[in-house]
Amino acid sequence: MSKFKVGLLIVFSVFIVIGIVVFALSKGVASNQTADLTVWGFLPQSYFDTYLQSTALGKDKTLSITYVEKTQDNFENDFINALANGAGPDIVMISDDMLLQNENKLFVIPYANYSERTFKDAFVQEGELFLGSDGVYAVPFVIDPLVMYWNRDIFSTAGISLPPQYFDQFLTLPTQLSKTDRSGNIVQSAVALGGWTNVTNAKAILSDIMFSAGTPIVDSTGPTPRNALLDTSGEAISPAESSLDFFTQFANPTSQTYSWNRSEPDSLDDFLSGNLAVYFGFASELGSIRAKNPNLNFDVAFMPQPRQSTKKVVFGKIYGLSIVKQSKNIGSDFQAISELTTTDSISKLGQYTNLPPVSRSLLATAPTNPYQVVFYQSALVSSGWLDPDSKATDQVFQDMVESITSGQAQTSEAINKANDQINALLQ
Repeated sequence: MSKFKVGLLIVFSVFIVIGIVVFALSKGVASNQTADLTVWGFLPQSYFDTYLQSTALGKDKTLSITYVEKTQDNFENDFINALANGAGPDIVMISDDMLLQNENKLFVIPYANYSERTFKDAFVQEGELFLGSDGVYAVPFVIDPLVMYWNRDIFSTAGISLPPQYFDQFLTLPTQLSKTDRSGNIVQSAVALGGWTNVTNAKAILSDIMFSAGTPIVDSTGPTPRNALLDTSGEAISPAESSLDFFTQFANPTSQTYSWNRSEPDSLDDFLSGNLAVYFGFASELGSIRAKNPNLNFDVAFMPQPRQSTKKVVFGKIYGLSIVKQSKNIGSDFQAISELTTTDSISKLGQYTNLPPVSRSLLATAPTNPYQVVFYQSALVSSGWLDPDSKATDQVFQDMVESITSGQAQTSEAINKANDQINALLQ
């Protein structure tokens, strides 16, 4: 054949391959074929199975889904081993702080098949952490914002009618709500801040304070994630440093804000026992708090904000559904994820999780449940950060806090060390 004909044949072959890929992504498997998909996730097995049957996918005869419940503690090890043995799942549930560690194992859905505009119009802003330069790493599925649980009895007894709205109100709250015995031991605490090992959700809380102060911790707006811990935003000291000062002062025995120390019980247990006025926890914790102490008189409020800020922000965890790169059913995976994340499917999911939806259109309708009102408002302004290694950075943050509260380092020294460690993890 002539060079022209050979060239033409190559061009046609390329277009045929592209056409097959596009067709597979948009249509899944052919109608006369079936696909058996395995999905790994963190929702309880009973929740997901019941939810699946309520969706159109549960009635689809061409797709069979087997759900496997996992914990985030053992996910990484199980995932690596399964892929090494050629027995990995087709779809995995990925949280924002798991993305960087696993992005090389995930299939990126091209923007040609799932446009960035469609994604942004459909889902809450925090979901944009799943967007890459060339496509979508995960489609938002579940969001779990941080909220403020407060003991109504403790506040009422002190003559305080409403929980704090602003961070600066916590500076006087310990003098009103914290109590000590004759030996100086704290028997009732205003808020559990300043510690780490006995402060449930410590990393999430400190991240929330940093977000509110103006640092994203890791800036993901550029082509690659960038450490922003020391960004000053025009201030004399970095927002992260001022946030760290605020957080650690509650463990300083010489400060009027003193309300927590290492000898205190776990903050969640202290709240459940009725001895902690304010507990910062996730929306997903509501059910277990009510179940563990049905007699606890508490309510839920929006996370406190800086008084002068015009922008509200709340730390939240967001989970998305991702296609595993090694899957042999890419088209079917895409079809399944598309069905599981429709507005109707997300609405049904909320009936089982009692969490706010990731769908913007669903969040536009105000719920009647008073707890859900707070959850919905929080989901709209939730934010997270691309964590290079969640277990490693948890240790970095712990060392940073404890080096200050133990007097081993000044705030600037501690945060500079943490900055170097996060840089190394990102690299």
